[in-house]
Amino acid sequence: MKGPKAILALADGTVFEGTAFGAKGEVTGEVVFNTSMTGYQEIYSDPSYKGQIVTLTYTQIGNYGVNDEDFESDRLQAEGVIVREYFETPSNFRSQRSLGELLAERGVVGIEGIDTRKLVRHIRDAGAQMGVLSTEDLDPKSLVEKAKNAPGLVGRDLVKEVTCEKPYEWTEGTWKLGEGYTKPASLKHHVVAMDFGIKRNILRNLVDVGCKVTVVPATASAEDVLAYNPDGIFLSNGPGDPEGVPYAAETVAKLIGKKPIFGICLGHQILSLS
Repeated sequence: MKGPKAILALADGTVFEGTAFGAKGEVTGEVVFNTSMTGYQEIYSDPSYKGQIVTLTYTQIGNYGVNDEDFESDRLQAEGVIVREYFETPSNFRSQRSLGELLAERGVVGIEGIDTRKLVRHIRDAGAQMGVLSTEDLDPKSLVEKAKNAPGLVGRDLVKEVTCEKPYEWTEGTWKLGEGYTKPASLKHHVVAMDFGIKRNILRNLVDVGCKVTVVPATASAEDVLAYNPDGIFLSNGPGDPEGVPYAAETVAKLIGKKPIFGICLGHQILSLS
């Protein structure tokens, strides 16, 4: 136990006690898990996790630090961080600071030292649910009550909190050792990406296969998208409930049959609704 006490309480009354790292405070969100063995910086900066407190199932987190190149967006998106064991002293030639320092800098609360296997199995069996993570209120009954009364993600529009404000072009390819992010010599195709919470590495992979990408806000109209006369339309990943963004499904319905369309995650769900 390295730091002050922290408590995670779920809406069904389940409580976990651990140690705080990162920022101090109290956050509310849907408690979910991710099974990746690496990529914690990318996970916590993925806009798909807006509104969620993310548990990582891999046991040692923070051992290779963080850097300024591996963000999937311009900020950390997860509401809170849950890990089994956090490493304060990273070892990696690309590391610029520790995960805990990044969380503190960006105001994200973390908890370590809990039985994440038990938590993940509980979520798997009981379903994802709202929770409260706190370093301030350490009364389990109080936290459970807060979790019970917290608004869920069903019907909420979280896309508006993560989408871009105005259109922009993306021409950066994926990262290569010794080169950094690449710049392809030519881009043969033009893709318009509707930003519901897009990850940067999706954009980079589109560039790698020869696509110039124009990213537009989630609120862009069908007319706005078609005005670019793209070769294809991409519907991005993003957070929350697809029924919370009915305007997106309405727009996509007007695009079907006009251009090739594909989606990932939330984008795929919106396409299905359309």
